[in-house]
Amino acid sequence: MCGITGKVNYQQDCPVEPEVLQAMCRTLIHRGPDDEGYYLNRNVGLAMRRLSIIDLNTGKQPIHNEDRTVWTVFNGEIYNFPELRRDLQAKGHTFYTSSDTEVIVHLYEEYGVDFPAHLSGMFAIALWDEQQRRLMLVRDRLGIKPLYYALLPDRLLWGSEIKAILAEGLKPSLDFQALSHYFSLLYIPAPYSIYREINKLEAGHVLVWQEGQVDIHPYWNLAQIGPMVHGLRDKDVPAALHSLLLETVRSHLISDVPLGVFLSGGLDSSTVVAMMRQVHNGAIKTFSIGFNEPSYDERSYARIVARRFETEHTELQMTPDAAELVYKLVNHFDEPFADSSAIPTYYLSQLARQHVTVALGGDGGDEIFAGYATYQADKLARIYCALPGFLSEGLILRLVQSLPVSDRKVSFDFKARRFVEHACLEPQRRHYAWKAFFKEDLKRSLLNDDIISSLNGRLDSFSVYSRHSEAVRHWGDLNRFLYADLKVYLPDDILVKVDRMSMAHSLEIRVPLLDHRLVEFMFQLPGSMKMPGLKLKYLLKKTMRGILPEEILKKPKKGFNVPMSRWLKTSLRPLLEEYLSPVMIKRQGCLNPGPISRLLADHLTGRADYSRNLWALLNFSLWRSNFC
Repeated sequence: MCGITGKVNYQQDCPVEPEVLQAMCRTLIHRGPDDEGYYLNRNVGLAMRRLSIIDLNTGKQPIHNEDRTVWTVFNGEIYNFPELRRDLQAKGHTFYTSSDTEVIVHLYEEYGVDFPAHLSGMFAIALWDEQQRRLMLVRDRLGIKPLYYALLPDRLLWGSEIKAILAEGLKPSLDFQALSHYFSLLYIPAPYSIYREINKLEAGHVLVWQEGQVDIHPYWNLAQIGPMVHGLRDKDVPAALHSLLLETVRSHLISDVPLGVFLSGGLDSSTVVAMMRQVHNGAIKTFSIGFNEPSYDERSYARIVARRFETEHTELQMTPDAAELVYKLVNHFDEPFADSSAIPTYYLSQLARQHVTVALGGDGGDEIFAGYATYQADKLARIYCALPGFLSEGLILRLVQSLPVSDRKVSFDFKARRFVEHACLEPQRRHYAWKAFFKEDLKRSLLNDDIISSLNGRLDSFSVYSRHSEAVRHWGDLNRFLYADLKVYLPDDILVKVDRMSMAHSLEIRVPLLDHRLVEFMFQLPGSMKMPGLKLKYLLKKTMRGILPEEILKKPKKGFNVPMSRWLKTSLRPLLEEYLSPVMIKRQGCLNPGPISRLLADHLTGRADYSRNLWALLNFSLWRSNFC
């Protein structure tokens, strides 16, 4: 696991300055505290920081081919590198290390720009071909590892995090479209970043630069994965899935350092622990955190799994200083990011790093096994919208609007209000609407006139999701929802959160449920098999019945949340009142203070729960004040 960065000046007689490359690289020390390495050749510079996981002694990067004409720096893990290495050696390639990184340069020699299709793993890669004067930037299929780039008039910059690009001296400008998307989704979706000049390389894409010409294209397209022509019989699918789960977890255990597992007590992380126990005879270290507020604490379920599989279990009751941590969060994310589950992820990573260097997690299970309540809500919405208007638009609506506001985790009043507000929209639009937190009219009142004018008044972010769901129009609604979530919410929220919070502690997180072979298998199955009726994760539960304890199989989904609504009224209130004050908002120049003051007043008095909106506004204001 590493952090990578680099620079190409378009003019060959304009050398990359060593001190600039070093400054870029050293912003990523937290991602790789063990070592650093550089490649400099006139107008090209590659750099990396290394967290040593595989081949501790000889795996130093940059790595080169036999005649030193192809060089690479790499962040991630290639899980199929032993097989690739054997195949490449049979074709005559000579290796000088035992690292997974070295297969990259030899694959490139063998297959050229098509080499990424042969990799199985999580990765961000920068590769330089001296003879062709070609640079390749590559990101893994699911977007597990980050990669940013800036295509400028005279140079190309890239890095694992935005801060590496900014260290080169670039003075970027605010991207108003990205800001609008942030307030809709609470994160910024690829290919946008908060800066107009900097982009995220999308998951499963490659950027090829050669003598001033740039080509960005996908090398993996899940949308082209169709249903099984000769599908498995329904009764055979659980066995096939079990076999694939075992294979993917086994492949993710390759390491020369200790490994552990993030164990929440949910179905996904419990499945990872169960599969690990079936393929691993040694000790398994598991880690959980919880709160002293019962509706947010699931440690009792984690203990059940730990006992069943005899793990060395460590847990922490979290009493975070959220006011102190929020500054660290903004610094690690480099741009506004308002998924509050970053807070427990930060502390869980901190706990695990005291014991291990690598941990496995259960991320991705909701998107491939159908685990979100919004998928149930879609089916219920079809029934709800068939009701007579005096019920759906009258009695039920009034009852829901009269529900008292609760601070409890994913409370009934919160879900009910969200449901009735959007239930009767077209299926793909309501799926987006249930994931959007600032409605268009609220954004219109918040953003100043210059920003609205620059966006031509188009404040809706539905296109972020619809461009993906439209790519699979021939699929059923559930698989379209899953696909859009896999392309947007997963890489741009969930995986960003996990990467930054783990790397803040130099901890590598692996996500075996996002092995691309497992993802492809699941997307070849019809939605009816994954969620018959309202049964979330039906196929995974069927597969794990008899392996996992029944308490875990029957446990309702809760998610990895924090009591943010209460925190904003207590420990975080001074920060809210400082950074969302009319004086501060006017000074920053992007938002209108009036609507923000009304949201704040309604939340603090308990008239409404605007915790997600206020957390998003607070994170933006902190970023704007301290890092912009």
